[in-house]
Amino acid sequence: MDTVLRVTATPAALALIERLAGEHGPLLFHQSGGCCDGSAPMCFPVGEFMVGTSDVRLGEIGGMPFYMTAAQFEYWQHTQLVIDAVPGNGGMFSLERPTGLRFLTRSRLFDDAENAWLNTHPVARADA
Repeated sequence: MDTVLRVTATPAALALIERLAGEHGPLLFHQSGGCCDGSAPMCFPVGEFMVGTSDVRLGEIGGMPFYMTAAQFEYWQHTQLVIDAVPGNGGMFSLERPTGLRFLTRSRLFDDAENAWLNTHPVARADA
């Protein structure tokens, strides 16, 4: 089986990532856990958000790393996150806020074969 991606992005999200990276340099994403901005994926310039020891790296979108907390991952580990960009206001602290677009997380359940592959390829802790 080919590599199973835990996180992927739509063409609209990739275009927004490219635009933001052109303006701000390297970026990182962190899946919000539901506080102020619900469960929106948050986008930051590298160095302006400190990834913690309780975070895991799910992969990359548009060449930019994507993280979430290990505790949240326990609930979401059986779903692929599909990051999209849609009209609206971005998260309060997220870079896309002034663009008129916002990142949105969609998801789908992995099938049995994908889950079997993922079980042999665990996520990396952010501090590793």
